[in-house]
Amino acid sequence: MTVTVVGGGLAGPEAAWGLAERGHAVQLVEMRPGASTPAHRTGLLGELVCSNSFKSEDPANAHGELKREMEALGSLFLACAERARVPAGSALAVDRELFAHVLTGAVEEHPRIERVRGEQRALPEGPAIVATGPLTSDALSAAIRSRLGDEGLAFFDALAPIVSRESLDESIVFAAGRYGESDDYLNCPMDRDEYERFIDALLEADVYAGHDWENVPYFEGCLPIEVMASRGRETLRFGPMKPIGLTDPRTGSRPHAVVQLRREDREGRMWNMVGFQTRLRHGEQDRVFRLIPGLAEAEFLRRGGIHRNSYLNFPGCLTPWGSPPDRPDLVFAGQLTGVEGYVESAASGLLAAVTMDRVLRGLDPVLPPGTTMLGALMRYLREAEPGRFQPMNSNWGLVDALPERIRDRREKRRRLSERALEDLHAWMEAHGVEGIETRAPAATSP
Repeated sequence: MTVTVVGGGLAGPEAAWGLAERGHAVQLVEMRPGASTPAHRTGLLGELVCSNSFKSEDPANAHGELKREMEALGSLFLACAERARVPAGSALAVDRELFAHVLTGAVEEHPRIERVRGEQRALPEGPAIVATGPLTSDALSAAIRSRLGDEGLAFFDALAPIVSRESLDESIVFAAGRYGESDDYLNCPMDRDEYERFIDALLEADVYAGHDWENVPYFEGCLPIEVMASRGRETLRFGPMKPIGLTDPRTGSRPHAVVQLRREDREGRMWNMVGFQTRLRHGEQDRVFRLIPGLAEAEFLRRGGIHRNSYLNFPGCLTPWGSPPDRPDLVFAGQLTGVEGYVESAASGLLAAVTMDRVLRGLDPVLPPGTTMLGALMRYLREAEPGRFQPMNSNWGLVDALPERIRDRREKRRRLSERALEDLHAWMEAHGVEGIETRAPAATSP
């Protein structure tokens, strides 16, 4: 029996790969490039439209632990990320174009996956995983709402600008990571006066208007830079522009504030303005962001933007594993379900493949325990209050507490991570969930 997987972002290919590696025939349906979205530019699978960072690899970090659990189950997403890696300190960051090419090649070369180009306008009739993400087409969105009886929720997500390395003022910008842990980031230092002038300009700048922006909340983990600034003049200095752990080599002291740039490609030609997602008009971005020391002559390879993201009311209309109560062979996955972030989206697709495999074999779906990051994230989705449900990143606050109190935060997280991996392996053994060995094709130039 063939399983239909709808969506070619991160969750869809991860789900398709997991099913194919477990012996199932899969049709992966992606509407791009025939029909696109406000944020995508290509027809490649796994195209990244926001940051190129998949966050920390440290197991004591929630995102690092989530990656360890995905590796245990077998993740195409992580294998492809490794092939397209660029330096980013303790974080896993990728050359976004190379990553999409490697992921697309892996899926298209798999003998049990058929890629279907075209828009899925209705819910599939047979076994299916729907992982169309926050930019699901209007037609499929309407079909989902009709099927679930749910009008859904929505928020707006914003993109950060990307600048050209050769346009930066090298006499001002310096390479360093916080506390000297690496030199993978470029830093634009500000003194107090420069910071105050920047905040004044940012608060006065014009933004793109939208008829329903004021009625739909932003996701707190991805606020536009101007929205953060409106909450107080010091907000940015204690957020994405915090200078902690950095020393300006020109002065030998800590700057008043810092704008960090993160590498976008392997060659280091493109750099992302970290935390600078925005809805400013393009001309205003040029004016305001060029006030940042080192960016006076910046060439913007991509300006910031904003687009509407939609997600389902998971706790109000789906089972714990993401199906309508009366149709276990239809599983929703990825950001459409309310997980927030690249890694979380791929992890959701990975679990959806495990769920669908069990359904097709006549077994009951199972989820990892709440001591694991995977299990805790899924528990949040199903136990959140339906009337106040909002997207969620992985974080240690979701995971079951340790039986004993540990004051040292680093040690506490190390113990949580150690327990999580042990409990995941125990869960896999108890339920016959086998990990798959995943290797992506060699990284080649796109």
